[in-house]
Amino acid sequence: MKSPWILYMCTGACNACDIEVIAALTPRFDVERFGILLKGSPRHADVLVVTGAVSRHVAPRLKRIYEQMPHPKFVMAVGTCACSGGVYWGCYNVLGGIDKVIPVDVYVPGCPVRPEAVIQGVAKLLAKIQSGGK
Repeated sequence: MKSPWILYMCTGACNACDIEVIAALTPRFDVERFGILLKGSPRHADVLVVTGAVSRHVAPRLKRIYEQMPHPKFVMAVGTCACSGGVYWGCYNVLGGIDKVIPVDVYVPGCPVRPEAVIQGVAKLLAKIQSGGK
């Protein structure tokens, strides 16, 4: 896979990582030069990019979207909340990071994460795929 098609999902965070991920998709950072395309359907996506901690309310939806993606499928946890629960860790309704619900291939930490880090995370994912590390 040389041109990953990504599906972006926010599980409910402070919105800072959302802004940075969307910024990575704008012409300023131009991720399309790497073949990265944003898709609106899980049935057409190769990579699920998730921001925010997972609550009990959103966990079934996240799992359902993951299951709708065709194989091979990959997941990126973007931001501290998606990686570990972040500032929401320990809240009564928060399960933690997204790895509590679905498997994660690449973690991109930061609060908020920078657009350059998102691009670097996708590059690491592509390198992992091409080396057969899945």
